[in-house]
Amino acid sequence: SQARQASADRAWFAISRFYENCTQNKPGKKGYPKFQHDNRSVEYKTTGWKLDPDGRHLTFTDGCGIGRLRLVGNKQQQIEAFPLKQIKRVRLVHRADGYYVQFGVAAQKAIIHQPTGKQVGIDVGLLAYYTASDGKTVNNPRYFRRAEQRLKRLHRRLSRKGQGGNNRQKARRALAKGYLKVQRQREDFARKQASTLVSSHDLIAYEHLQIRNMVKNRHLAKSIHDAAWGAFLHWVKYYGAMHHIPVIAVEPHFTSQACSQCGTRVHKSLSVRTHICTSCGVVLDLDQNAALNILAKALDGTAGHSGTGAPLRA
Repeated sequence: SQARQASADRAWFAISRFYENCTQNKPGKKGYPKFQHDNRSVEYKTTGWKLDPDGRHLTFTDGCGIGRLRLVGNKQQQIEAFPLKQIKRVRLVHRADGYYVQFGVAAQKAIIHQPTGKQVGIDVGLLAYYTASDGKTVNNPRYFRRAEQRLKRLHRRLSRKGQGGNNRQKARRALAKGYLKVQRQREDFARKQASTLVSSHDLIAYEHLQIRNMVKNRHLAKSIHDAAWGAFLHWVKYYGAMHHIPVIAVEPHFTSQACSQCGTRVHKSLSVRTHICTSCGVVLDLDQNAALNILAKALDGTAGHSGTGAPLRA
């Protein structure tokens, strides 16, 4: 069936990616494929499923025993808006709070970007989610830090339950739901911030950070993961491609040390949050000074590469 073929394709993709990482000598872990005896999703393409005309029931017809499912929520009308021939993939996904159906639709989303005449550089951080070259800052929500005490209680509750009992399964599901909530909060915040940023600018520049190496610092790793820079920058590039605006990555060398006005390097530690130039006397917030340098590098055209044109992945 197509579901089994899709599972084989994913396994082959994992193996190919592992060998590619080894061949390219990618730093860090190479992603050795792990055997999954119980996959959390099953994928169908154009056959093996049937959607009822009312859009409220989905029947899997490949004989694997899934059968007929009732769809709940407020997305049925959106699915009904597309002809069946445009639905190219159907994926059944298991999450901590239940099962979800994902529909992959072949459709062009027409977005007409309204020019604003604004160009911006952004500096992501831990104190502020990001600081823009125009001085705007977005507060870091710190979703994991806010949920940490509750998650610790759920961990303790799970550790007190006996192995194999129903109460342990309930505690495990409650803990998984806690982590899933944090994950969804991060993703939702990242998407909304990226969409707002892209729709209000004609060019965006950001630092090409090696996050994999940065999280090796055990003092900052939890905060860096909590900030979810990678997800935010992914959505910035995604929406940038949809709006057809340039999203440019630049190398992070000396963006915090160099003066954005005269170029003089003023060496300082990250504990110093204000940039005071010893040559021209300009005084700026450290992150805004870095954002101005990031934008200048992008406009210079000699440093950086465009993030626009990457494949669109939701």
